[in-house]
Amino acid sequence: MNRIAIAIHGGAGQNSEFIEANYDGYMEGLRTAITRGHELLINGASALDVVEATVRILEDDPLFNAGKGSALNTDGKVEMDAAIMNGNTLAAGAVSMVTLVKNPISLARKVMSNTKHVYLAGYGALKLAKLNGLELMPEDYFIVERQLNDLKEEKSYGHGTVGCVALDSCGNMAAATSTGGLTNSLPGRVGDSCMIGAGCYANAHCACSCTGDGELIIINVIAHRVADLLELKGMPLQEACDQVICNIDNPINGDVGMISVDIHGNVAFSFNCDRMHRAKIDHTGELVVDIYQPDSLLRPDNPVNGHS
Repeated sequence: MNRIAIAIHGGAGQNSEFIEANYDGYMEGLRTAITRGHELLINGASALDVVEATVRILEDDPLFNAGKGSALNTDGKVEMDAAIMNGNTLAAGAVSMVTLVKNPISLARKVMSNTKHVYLAGYGALKLAKLNGLELMPEDYFIVERQLNDLKEEKSYGHGTVGCVALDSCGNMAAATSTGGLTNSLPGRVGDSCMIGAGCYANAHCACSCTGDGELIIINVIAHRVADLLELKGMPLQEACDQVICNIDNPINGDVGMISVDIHGNVAFSFNCDRMHRAKIDHTGELVVDIYQPDSLLRPDNPVNGHS
């Protein structure tokens, strides 16, 4: 079997009391998703099938800001975005302002496979979901207490976009990203997660999924920039991700993060903020699950932070 690899993220940004209080739950959610995705790869599933299936698991976990547990806009409503891309063919599908659809990532896949379009939004996306028999849920299914509290406190962030990148045994890569959006955003706001080349991108060189401040990811076209550095400059994957995310000569003024995989089965994490919920199993088969920066005082395994 050729090399396989997979990585996931569950959002990046500043730390919060909620994250600290639910540290074990987040770690278990990441571990469950990455393990299932890797099992599918071992059994010969395509990268495209794996990223969709893995993101569905994260969408169903109410701790993450995607699917159940999505952020609420100023009207107290959920509007979800998602995108998926096949690196081998450059086929892609994306949806935004999605309501009622239990797993928006599967709707993005239907856009890619069952239409001549790349992008559908709002009522058109919902119509496609109904035509294809995707599972729908009532509005209150998506709403959880922490998001209601954040809206009441007029916070303007989400607890985490989710994403997955994978390399399958045939050497193909794929990427998928899904989000519940930004807490307290204007209705109709569209973030980076559904934008091909910004929050989600895959080609023959790498697959990338981004998280963090969506507006900054959009204007910096982050995922595609990493792919360009690999293709045009021959940079190693980790160096390319760090060049885009953590470049001290041209810093991004906000919280952003990225997961990426290359054709060799290398996996890169890069983020410029307190934490990025993340997990990987690269070509060596080693499992890594983490949330905070490696040297952060916020880490529960750091004896000076009061958690140990």
